[in-house]
Amino acid sequence: MQSLHNIGQAPYQKALSGKFTSSRAKRTPLDTLGFLGTIALDVLKFFVLLIPILVQLLVGLTRKATKKNISGWTALVTGGANGLGRDISLQLAQVGCHIAVVDLDEVNGQQTVADVRKLGVKAQFFKADISSFEAVSNLKREVSSSLGPIDILVNNAGVLPLMSLREGTPDDLKKVIEINLLSHLWTLRVFTDDMIQRKRGHIVAIASIASYLPLERMITYAASKYGVRGLMASFASELQAEGVDDAVKTTTVYPIFIKTRLELMDALKKMGIKNRVPILRSETVARGVVEGIQYNKQQVYLPKIIEPLARIYENLPSQVIELGKRCFLKTTIPNAMER
Repeated sequence: MQSLHNIGQAPYQKALSGKFTSSRAKRTPLDTLGFLGTIALDVLKFFVLLIPILVQLLVGLTRKATKKNISGWTALVTGGANGLGRDISLQLAQVGCHIAVVDLDEVNGQQTVADVRKLGVKAQFFKADISSFEAVSNLKREVSSSLGPIDILVNNAGVLPLMSLREGTPDDLKKVIEINLLSHLWTLRVFTDDMIQRKRGHIVAIASIASYLPLERMITYAASKYGVRGLMASFASELQAEGVDDAVKTTTVYPIFIKTRLELMDALKKMGIKNRVPILRSETVARGVVEGIQYNKQQVYLPKIIEPLARIYENLPSQVIELGKRCFLKTTIPNAMER
């Protein structure tokens, strides 16, 4: 790997490779038999991989986890003014958490704060563009001086543009990645050290089933959610390697479609799948998020049935996946919208 200081300066060393030949041998019956054997082996591997997934699911259904008391903790919720973020804020307040509502929508953010305070906890609105590292650094100082240190970080803010990679401006595409993915990097970098020092913290990332099931005209959104999934898996591994995973927990949430915006419902209707897939209420997803924190769940799939389906999907041959998509989905999705 190149040093970050030398990018664009020193050339990469070219790796040695075998001699290329353009000649192609004629396929023999033995080659065909070997090809069929490879397919059979892939199918066998698939079912072998399926066994631990099903076992883990059954164990999770039967094992009773210890419930964590988070009353009195302070939670910061990005994108907390509307939709899912608002419901997460309210449900965390119901279990006794103080809430820092972070958003660019000051009007609805202040309304969320007012509703949270009715539940008998402290709450305050903070206007910040979390796609900016500088803004997140300033946010930490403001929150610390007003509400104290953060115990729970919920990275919920995100946008969902329904557009082709060839549509929109480069800045449009860049903004999706900045809001949906880079903001997670900035908040983790800024807030994690305090949690480790105080030996108390929980970090939640709202990903999406799109991080398993990529769809056309959702390219930048799917890319960002794949990134969130990889980021949180690596981050959890890093906490474990440093021996602080008992103090700081992580939860990554993978919901299917959420009924938060009229535009999304119209899009699903035009896709012809509105009545074929579960459409979740944001209150239901918020409840799953809070339970994920209380029971220290590293992954939360909503609805729960999508967990084995998502993992099976990842191991299916691409031809089967494409056939399933064509049978299930129409390919026309309307233009850009925001979650």
